[in-house]
Order: sequence, then C-alpha cells, then structure tokens
Amino acid sequence: MNKLYLFTVLLFAWLSGCATSPEFDTTGVDNSLTPQSVIAEPANSKGKMAIWGGSILSTRNLETTTQIEVLAYPLNASHKPMLDSSPLGRFIIEHQGYLEPATYKKGLSISVLGDVSKIQKGKVGESDYTYPVLGARKIFLWVPGNEPQTSFHFGIGVRL
Repeated sequence: MNKLYLFTVLLFAWLSGCATSPEFDTTGVDNSLTPQSVIAEPANSKGKMAIWGGSILSTRNLETTTQIEVLAYPLNASHKPMLDSSPLGRFIIEHQGYLEPATYKKGLSISVLGDVSKIQKGKVGESDYTYPVLGARKIFLWVPGNEPQTSFHFGIGVRL
C-alpha cells in the first residue's frame, strides 16, 4: 500500500474526529427572524423556520415535552452563539420528549433549528415576559471542549 495514500486516509480520519459543530440543513430558514421580530409580529412568523442560539437559563420537563429557556445571542458562521455580543432577548426551545436538565444546564451554549410555533407568556423575576417558542427539529449543545477549530497549521521543520 502506498504510504502517501495511508497518510492521507489517516489524516482525514483524524481531522473528521477533531471538534464537532452542528450540521443544520438551512434550506427554508428565515435568517431575518429574531426573538424580538417574532414577538413584534407573531402572526407573520408562525410556522417559519429559524436557527437561534444562546445561553441556557433553565430547563423544565413537562408531561410530554422539555422546555429550555434561552437568552439569545447572534450566531457566527458555525451557528455558535457569540456571547460577547448584545443579547437578542429570550426564547423557549420546545423539544418533544425528555431532555436531562443536568445535561442541558444553565450557562451552556446551545443552538437550535426549529419552527416558530407560538408565543408563550411567562415571567422574568416579577416582570411579565413574552417568549417566542421554537419547536425543535435539531438541537446542538456546545459542551466546552467540542468547539470546532477554525484554522489548521501544517509545517515541516528541521531542528538542530
């Protein structure tokens, strides 16, 4: 077997096993939607698909669904929330079935592809708050250490 071929196969296997990032099918996503725009025009937003993300504030398991409250942030090209930007408001991810709150815990970053399903009234402290709800199609949890590496360095050097 050719050594170059073996090296190439091993290199690609290693690179594919490095960091993971979400692979969202963005066909049909309305990139103009934000939590604030959905609250402003709920009738025009219902049923539209969006990719949002942010920092998890809480996770609640209901009878048949799990709701994750998220403080939204703009996303970068990898769909990772940019936590150093200004927040875009809050929203709720609604997932059919059970998600473990110890896994989806406060402070972790999350990205979600889903459909705007409804507006839900709630409270932030003592204040009333209106949450847009995104019915989850795909969720990606940004666990520390699984962020994709954006640059590679290949070099050949001689040290004496």
